[in-house]
Parts: sequence; C-alpha cells; structure tokens
Amino acid sequence: MRAEDLKLEELVHFADGAIVLHGRRLVLHALHSFAQFRKDLFAMVGPVQARRILTRFGYFWGNADAAAMTRIFKWESLAERLKAGARLLALQGVAKTYIRALDVDEAAGRFQMELAWHDSTESEEHLIAFERGERPACWMLCGYASGYASFCLGKDVHFIEDRCRAKGDRICTALGKDLESWGEEIKPHLPYYQACDIQQTILKLTRELKQKNLELERNRSRLDRLEQAVKACAVEARSEAFRRVLELSDRVAPYDSSVLITGESGVGKEVLARHIHGASPRADRPLLAVNCGALPETLLESELFGHKAGAFTGAVHDRIGIFEQAQKGTIFLDEVGDISHAMQVKLLRVLQAREIMRVGESRPRKIDVRVICATNQNLAQAIREGRFREDLYYRLRVIEIAIPPLRERKEDILPLARLFVAQFAKRLKMPGLRLDATALDYLQAYPWPGNIRELENAIERAAVLSRDGVILPECLPPTVLHAGSERPAAGDRPARTLDQVERDHIRAILALTGGNRTRAAQILGISNATLWRRLRDQPALTGA
Repeated sequence: MRAEDLKLEELVHFADGAIVLHGRRLVLHALHSFAQFRKDLFAMVGPVQARRILTRFGYFWGNADAAAMTRIFKWESLAERLKAGARLLALQGVAKTYIRALDVDEAAGRFQMELAWHDSTESEEHLIAFERGERPACWMLCGYASGYASFCLGKDVHFIEDRCRAKGDRICTALGKDLESWGEEIKPHLPYYQACDIQQTILKLTRELKQKNLELERNRSRLDRLEQAVKACAVEARSEAFRRVLELSDRVAPYDSSVLITGESGVGKEVLARHIHGASPRADRPLLAVNCGALPETLLESELFGHKAGAFTGAVHDRIGIFEQAQKGTIFLDEVGDISHAMQVKLLRVLQAREIMRVGESRPRKIDVRVICATNQNLAQAIREGRFREDLYYRLRVIEIAIPPLRERKEDILPLARLFVAQFAKRLKMPGLRLDATALDYLQAYPWPGNIRELENAIERAAVLSRDGVILPECLPPTVLHAGSERPAAGDRPARTLDQVERDHIRAILALTGGNRTRAAQILGISNATLWRRLRDQPALTGA
C-alpha cells in the first residue's frame, strides 16, 4: 500500500447518524465553533494549559490514526506508512500537507521529517479567536504529527513549528525528530506532550478494538449461520404437527447423534437436515448431501469413500470421498433405503468404527462427521421383507423425525406459498409479485400429493404466468384449480355423457372467472370463437 492510494470514500463509511473510520466513529465540527472553543480554553485555563490540552488532543488523534493505518493496511515501506499521516490530514480537511524532507533510519532509530501545512485550519481558528501573534499556534497539528510518527516508529518523536500563518507567515512549517536527535532543544516543549501515557492508552485501545472486531466477526458469522438455518425452514409453523418437528429438530441439533428423517417425497427432508446442521456446533463446517438412490452401487461407494488411482477402469487420479470432504461437518444421505445389501454392510462399519477405506486401498482413514439420513420408504417393512439390515436401521435411527405430508398440515400451506412468492420475486426479478386473495382458497383446497416441492413448482408457474405481478387463480396449475370442485366417490358417481362433463367443466371455469369469457377461454385452452360456439350449442351454460 502507498500513501497516495488512500481515498476518503474507501476509508470512511457515511451512515445515517454516524461517520465511521474502520471502527472509530468520527464527528464533523465547524471551524468557527473550534475557534470559540480555543478562545474559551485560553480564558478558563490560560495559554500554557490551553496549548498543553490542544497538543495532547492532537497527539492522541495522530496515535489513533497511525494505529488504524497499521491495522488496516500492509504498507510498501515504513516511509509510506509515515507519509500516510500527511495524506490523512489532507483527506480530513485539516491542511494540505506536503513532506519537504524525510530521512528515516529504522535500524539506527534516527528520524527527521520536515512538513509544510498550507491553509492550516488551526492557524485560521487561532486568527478568528485572536489577533495575529508572535508565536506559532498549530499545536494540534504538531501534536498530530508527533503522535503519528511516534506510533509508527515505536519511539518518541516530536515536531516543533517554526513558521505559522498565526504569526503572519505565508504557510506553516514544522520539523520533526526523534527525541535523541533533538537534544536539549526539545526540553521546553516536552511538558506539552507527556507522550508516555497517551502512547499506552492508544496501544490499549488498539488492542481492545482488535478484540472487539474479532468478537463482532464471530457474532456476525454466527448470525449468518442462524439466518441460513432460519431460511432453511424459513416459514411460520402454524400447524401443531410441524411445530413438533421443528422443536424436536432444535433439541437434537446440538448433539452428534445420528438422525433419520422420514416422510413422503417432497416434504422437505433435506431442508430439515440443513436446519439441524445450521443449528449444530458443526455449522461452520460443510454439509454435503448424496442421493443414494440416484447412483449405482460402484459409483456410490466411490462417491462416499473415495478411490485410489487405478482401483477400477477410469480411476485416473486419487479421489477424496464425501465422508472425508465433510470432515468435522455433516453428511446427508438421502434415499438411504435404496442402497444395496453390500453397501449397507460397508456403511454400518463406517458408523461403528468411524473410519473409511477408499476403494482400492487397505489403509483405514479416521473420520469425524455427523450422519443424517432420509428416506421415503417404510424401513421397518423393508426389514421384514429382508431388504434392509436391522442393525444398520438402529444405527441410523438413533433419533427419528417423521415429517407429515402437507395435506395433514393445511395450516402451513399459505405461509409456505407466501415464502415461495417472496423467493421467486427476487429470483425472477419481479419485486411487486404477490398472491391475489382469490387464489388462497384454491391453494388450501388442493391436497398437494407432491407436497412442498409441488407447491413450490406451482408458485413458480403462477409467477411466470402472472400479469402485472399478481397471481390470480387462473395462473395456478389446472390440477390445483379444479381440486375444490365437488367430486362424488367412484361408487356414487352417476353415469354422465361427455357433453355433460364438458358442460359442468365450462360452467366451473366461467364461475371462476366471474363470467369473463376471454379469460375462461385461455384457461380452457380454446379460442373465444370455440367457447362461443359451445355456449351457443349448450343453452344451459348461458346463465352461468
């Protein structure tokens, strides 16, 4: 980093009610107000103490800026870090600061810098408060330069001003040296600094600020994990059945016990697994998911445990399996009921010994992962039929969480639908997307055999087909649209002609659209002219 690369907009964050320089809050002061403050200081404590207060103020300020620059950036050299102090004075509107000369020998501990301050605000404040004097008056600036350089060098550095606009000079200039180089000349100026206590205070505050930043970062990471966990199940649980599921998940999450999640396809088993992982102590490590039913046995073994180069045809390189990749984290085995007997034996050994063996190797490797499994099968029935090992079942089913289908928790349909509307509003860049009230009854009346996955797809379809971002009933899939109509049981269903079925269907669509024939024709998938002919041929429909 070079001093000339510093930019105000990258250093300072302007928020409503706060100006922040990387953890340090700043305040803007009017020049005339500070001039009055200087005048009051002289009147209350006298010129000597006023100079001491202002010098110490500047020293503390310079120390703090140097600490911030050291903490934030990696500098090209010590000289660049020292030059940054001059750059900061200009960025903060204090004075256009020019470095006339700089000689620093870090090994020998020797330092000398000559500064020129153009348009110094401090000299202007002094002239506003008092008449032109005989002595330099940029005490805060001398304190700032001294504090900044002292922090950078780790030893006492002091600046003395020789020319100043407050005494009639065109510009203000100051010379800074390390304490040893000044010799006897610096002694009259030392009482104004008392640098030791200020230096220690700055160092202490810097350490505290670093610690606070670390704590904030840890808290921010934890909040992010909690937000992800909330988003994973980010829906208001209105039904008692789903509230019990979430409560059990939260109780299980802090422990490494194996969890078996059961339920129909599409109920959100993987989402619940991610919720458990996000609320667990392993949340900052990965959760890796594998669909066991989607891979043949040979590929599944390689996917889970990895393989050695040459273990089988096509194994050109060594490969790390999912169990190793998820080290210290969580592995989610979806559709675990579909794995073969041979793979069940290998998985059982992994759970018992907590070690895996790559395909083609004979060396076991220790693992530390939490296992969460899911299936839509009845594993107890599979055990009775000899398709699933009983010992593996009990290993996986330390805790079983059964997610009820959506038709058994109708109270959750609308919160889920609204959640998906919000998600698709962002994904499809439709900020005004919303459900119309007339669509709500249709959503709740449908049994959702595909569960949450079907509901999500239905909302996406409706969002794409919506007009002006409003999801009306006709935007929903036809299966959802007609679910609310009364259907007699098969045994009670009277025999009807095709014309009668067509007539009832058209009547239902016309009722749905409030008699709007154009919209009804769109839903039916026919032209307006065809609908007009059907209505003409079936007079009973005209009163619909």
